[in-house]
Amino acid sequence: MYFSHPFYNLKQKYDNLLLKQNCPYLYGMKIELIDTGFFYADGGAMFGAIPKTAWRRRYPSDDANGCILAMRSLLVTTDDGRIILIDTGAGNKHLRLLSYYRFFDLADLPEALAGQGIRPEQVTDVVLTHLHFDHCGYATRYNADGGLTVTFPNARHWVSRSQWENFLTPNALEKDSYFPENMIPVKEAGLLQLITEDTVLSPAVDLHIYDGHTPGQIVPYIHTPERTLVFAGDVIPLAASISPEWISAYDTYPVTSYNEKIRLLEKAANDNQAIIFCHDAYTSCATVKKAGKSFVKITNYELRITN
Repeated sequence: MYFSHPFYNLKQKYDNLLLKQNCPYLYGMKIELIDTGFFYADGGAMFGAIPKTAWRRRYPSDDANGCILAMRSLLVTTDDGRIILIDTGAGNKHLRLLSYYRFFDLADLPEALAGQGIRPEQVTDVVLTHLHFDHCGYATRYNADGGLTVTFPNARHWVSRSQWENFLTPNALEKDSYFPENMIPVKEAGLLQLITEDTVLSPAVDLHIYDGHTPGQIVPYIHTPERTLVFAGDVIPLAASISPEWISAYDTYPVTSYNEKIRLLEKAANDNQAIIFCHDAYTSCATVKKAGKSFVKITNYELRITN
């Protein structure tokens, strides 16, 4: 996907990542990123206490200080019949209410999946890293009669219990990021799967819990014979956010965010894992290495991106 912006350069339309025969239960697994749309977030909010003179060298902004952010989902299809969708973007129910964010190039997620030959009823699992509007909006949608319906009616929707409780009774800093209509129908349909600890979803996918940005964020780890992919969510939303001290003002518990970023980055660097950046409009996935007391991006890792 491309859009008109002087800094935007996504030259990452590559073949699907097909896993090798030396790992039989993963053979034929397909991994694909889906860009569900883009929006603008204030650069000061994205980088918190970091001055613009520093962050503008890593991430561009417009004259109004707006940084273009992606809303990235990950589709994982396994050879044992699991179709796993990680995050669903903002959806289309609240765009007028959220017009401050200047959404653009929004994809219809069911249509994007149809382009991959997948119907919503075929999705077996939806993993929601957390329940802020830009990550779970397409968990529900309006039907032809104007009523709310679950978008993926046969899927278990994986959420951490602490995130669910925060969603139901949000703190003052997060209450405007949650919309009951995004998730209550999922609960009422009996499709909500709550976890309280790190969990194995399938032989290829583990779910790990990280705090900081919000309580109980899920970070999926997708294991391939080549390397493990880490869908970092808002633990590390941008490649520019790799430095542990670069903490967003949106993070509810910044000191916890700092410690959790280090925990994620240490493992990624030591195990040569590739981190998927769900909000970075310019870098979708990269490996990292430790540099003194900090970390740096070393190699862009290529995954197919569709919309």
